[in-house]
Amino acid sequence: MASKDIHDILLVEDDPGDAGLVRIALRRSRHVCRLHHVKDGGEAMDFLRRAAAHGQAPRPDLILLDLNLPGRNGHEILEEIRGDTTLSSIPVVILSTSGADRDVKKAYALGASSYVSKPMDVEAFTAAIHSIEDFWFGTAQLPP
Repeated sequence: MASKDIHDILLVEDDPGDAGLVRIALRRSRHVCRLHHVKDGGEAMDFLRRAAAHGQAPRPDLILLDLNLPGRNGHEILEEIRGDTTLSSIPVVILSTSGADRDVKKAYALGASSYVSKPMDVEAFTAAIHSIEDFWFGTAQLPP
């Protein structure tokens, strides 16, 4: 299995506190990750399609997607990603405060790669981020 030296992660998160926790967790990581943060679904799709201000954006190796976003919600963005043949192979991990069965079920039905409920405790949140990156960048084989 080939391994990249630097992994690009797109974080779609409108909460600055949660985005900061992800950034801090990734700094303490065993993997070298470059975090790209956007605050809503429209900007996420611009990033993924290299549109508007994101003309030089890299193709992310992993997307961390919140469900509760301004404008289009995470389910709608996930559906759009999975419906686009140029983007559909990118792993998408739902990272949400919602642990509701209906949200989890809908996310998987729309093609989520996994679903992680955000822990409220900072240490548990950091551990969850490390688990996600260890799996995707250490265990799983990413699409080329």
